[in-house]
Amino acid sequence: MNNFTFYSPTYFAFGKETENQAGQYVRQFGGSKVLLHYGGGSVIRSGLLDRVKKSLDNAQIPFVELGGVKPNPRSGLVYEGIDLCRKENVDFILAVGGGSTIDSAKAIAAGTVYDGDFWDFYSGKPIEKALPVGTILTIAAAGSEGSPDSVITKEEGMLKRGASGNAIRPKFSILNPELTQTLPAYQTAAGITDIMAHLYERYLTNTKEVEVTDRLIEALLLTMVHEGPRVIADPDNYEARANIMWAGMMAHNNSCGVGRSQDWNSHNIEHELSALYDCAHGAGLAITMPAVFSYVMDHDVMRFAKVAVRVWGCQMDFDHPEVTAKAGIEAFKTFLKAIGMPLTFAEIGAKEEDIPKLVDTLCNGNGGNGSISGFVTLNEDDCTKIYKMML
Repeated sequence: MNNFTFYSPTYFAFGKETENQAGQYVRQFGGSKVLLHYGGGSVIRSGLLDRVKKSLDNAQIPFVELGGVKPNPRSGLVYEGIDLCRKENVDFILAVGGGSTIDSAKAIAAGTVYDGDFWDFYSGKPIEKALPVGTILTIAAAGSEGSPDSVITKEEGMLKRGASGNAIRPKFSILNPELTQTLPAYQTAAGITDIMAHLYERYLTNTKEVEVTDRLIEALLLTMVHEGPRVIADPDNYEARANIMWAGMMAHNNSCGVGRSQDWNSHNIEHELSALYDCAHGAGLAITMPAVFSYVMDHDVMRFAKVAVRVWGCQMDFDHPEVTAKAGIEAFKTFLKAIGMPLTFAEIGAKEEDIPKLVDTLCNGNGGNGSISGFVTLNEDDCTKIYKMML
């Protein structure tokens, strides 16, 4: 196990009707004027936004609004939010929505107190200062409600990149599983896939002797394997929703990733798909992960065999561990298909002729050096082959 530091100060309020306490938590964590940041449709139609506004009013906290966040959140709205926060002297940002809204809020929070272009943070500059952020989560997926991370798509060049820093960890996050019960099955499944990706990205490590975090990851993967089909079959199953929601937070606040190297190549490869085709991130990951796993499996076949046995119930073949490893990847694909996720380029509208563009942006865009690094370092030829495995 490697040396590490771990700091995760987010205050969580979990359970039914907790969104009605938003105003008191903003006040508790020092907010006196709020940017209320959200997407659109569902938070308005469901009455959630009105309940949040009422809570802020009851706490006598003034607010301004900025809606319009889209999946794969865009830089243009971030710039608009930064200008609004400065103009209105906002000192707290409250995100109401899923990972896209929270990521956008984090970018605005960092950009508002920064003299330069907020995109500097998405080009490698660490985030050291930001306005405080709170969240009210409406989809279990990205884990942004407990993480120091944010992903934004820059419209110029459609570059989808991440930034990180403890300054953008939410001060509080309100998690009411009831708010996820109206999600379409496809969005629920995409969220489940994203959660599992966050776990796999940490599981694929070159660090030895990390049994504690291995077991944590395996337990959370097993939870998703159990609860995923239950919630797809019964969208109103509160307990299944609750387990998935908390698993989503645990998967990405890095409690499962401390003391070990991590991968993130699947995420980087997928980001090009959702940037170019605007597909759901989880759906893109469902296509990407099996291809990446199959391509890099030989790097550490026993790691893939271990998760095949411990999570997917495969029989260990000690003479031919690659057989077990492959069986685990196939079991994962079967699971993804069963919950309604795509497995091929065609299912998300991706095109073979775009592969050179995908690879070039992936490996060379935003100051890239011709490769991506993680569990295995992948060059342009490797990435081309992986994309072709998704056809």
